[in-house]
Amino acid sequence: MAVRVPVLVAVAWPYASGSRHLGHLAGAYLPADVYARYQRLAGNDVLMVSGSDVHGTPITVRADAEGVTPSEIVERYHSEFCDQWEMLGISWDLYTTTGTRNHAEVTQDMFLVQLKNGHIDKRVSEQFYDPVGERFLPDRYIEGTCPRCGYGAARGDQCEHCGSTLDATDLIEPRSRISGAVPELRPTEHFYYRYSDFTERVADWLKTRRGWRPHVLNSSFGWTNEGLKDRAITRDLDWGVELPVDDLGEGKRIYVWYDAVIGYLSASKEWAARNGDPDAWKRWWHNDESRHLYFVGKDNIPFHAMLWPAQLMGYGGLHLPDNVPANQYVTFSGAKMAAGRGVGLAIGEGLRLFEPDALRYALAAALPEHADTEVSIEEIARRINDELVATWGNLVNRVLSLAQSALGGAVPKVGERHSSDAALLSAADDALREEADCIERVELRAGLRCAMEAAARVNAYLNSNEPWKLASADPDRAAAVLVTALEAMAGVRT
Repeated sequence: MAVRVPVLVAVAWPYASGSRHLGHLAGAYLPADVYARYQRLAGNDVLMVSGSDVHGTPITVRADAEGVTPSEIVERYHSEFCDQWEMLGISWDLYTTTGTRNHAEVTQDMFLVQLKNGHIDKRVSEQFYDPVGERFLPDRYIEGTCPRCGYGAARGDQCEHCGSTLDATDLIEPRSRISGAVPELRPTEHFYYRYSDFTERVADWLKTRRGWRPHVLNSSFGWTNEGLKDRAITRDLDWGVELPVDDLGEGKRIYVWYDAVIGYLSASKEWAARNGDPDAWKRWWHNDESRHLYFVGKDNIPFHAMLWPAQLMGYGGLHLPDNVPANQYVTFSGAKMAAGRGVGLAIGEGLRLFEPDALRYALAAALPEHADTEVSIEEIARRINDELVATWGNLVNRVLSLAQSALGGAVPKVGERHSSDAALLSAADDALREEADCIERVELRAGLRCAMEAAARVNAYLNSNEPWKLASADPDRAAAVLVTALEAMAGVRT
């Protein structure tokens, strides 16, 4: 009996701060769903989890701009995300939020254990303060010029253009997103995670990774070669997970950088509790034989390939990532899709223009696995019409129509087959094995291409054998051809 491998499919947590675009769908959610569906078909025990990140500063920035509460923003967009996942058929085992009591408790437990283990300490540092708004500014409340690539709208935590992780003090000509004022540096006390303590351990662990995408490993080694930097994991905020200690006084919360990745663990525990077996999560997290894959975009590589492993090491006893198949960017009219800047096509608009399965196909055929990929409405329509409809749709229609008319809708037993029949079925079996191998390696574009090539071979087989002519001249041969085509199609469909 085949061993059922526990497979954790961990998917990036979208900020509930605005509509997500097709770049998000192609970058993380669609490939994760394809991979999870395959693993279930392969007989493995899949746990696919994610949720809406409700504590990010993008939410409070938007709430401030609209004059509403962060809760109103969260409710609006979390509901939108859930509706869209259902329309797209994303097969979550659990899609939750970071706003649950469970998530807070899991985050606080990890904080306390790491604090006890000496991996978290308190430090007074200088943080930006808005003299007009009279408040300390979390990283995302600050914009400026990236010191690495010169992009003029870099955030205080990361440059969206080049993907570099930043400190707000790294920015050139920083400005407050609240008032536009030049912020001042003032002393404030926060908890820091000692990521620097784990530079060597993370680097050694990365050297053991096999089958990772080159751009993920290369960028990760680039950061570890520079040395991981200690980072403040609390902020001067009133929106977020509360600290389990009162050392810093009022007005401090655990920051999203630290707690969002803990969501993969808290969601696993929530799923187990909801299913009546509170310890079931341990089969994935306390198991050397389990496999953990993190589906994220390129800008999330440092959090999942370095910072999260460092946090897991500091906690101890939990399974480390087996792969982080981060995708590159999807571009729209030559620019990287970015929800915050309104660049790209929103998922809702894509669903208004195209059927969900057709949209899934077009994006799967263009997944940015190794390089940025340009997507446009015209290109999506072309792929649907020239590839999906012309190859697969045409095949299904002609075979089923012929089977109905020539076979009366029943599939007869077939006697002697020709060599061309055996060759097609053998090629279909080979294609199915190749598709499986591609998906195991998270080379989903190649797997889809293999499936479409298999469909094209069935079409060519039909054109060569012409069962529509054989139906009257040689009914037995017509039946053999159609049954062979149906069997080959079944493999392609799977």
